[in-house]
Amino acid sequence: MPGGDGTGPRGQGPGTGGGRGGMGGTKPGAGPGGVCKCPSCGHTVPHQAGRPCYEIPCPKCGTKMVRG
Repeated sequence: MPGGDGTGPRGQGPGTGGGRGGMGGTKPGAGPGGVCKCPSCGHTVPHQAGRPCYEIPCPKCGTKMVRG
């Protein structure tokens, strides 16, 4: 920790991403917005915050949705 500020070597401090959580490295479209898409028929519905797409059956064919 060069400056004693907790950032460590250049490019490896907080907020640099690279992981699947936090500010960096998250999947585009993840979060409260976006859509759920049926992998079988392609039908989409708006994503509901707090409810994973894989728990939602497709209104057209009944297949579990995926994040789209």
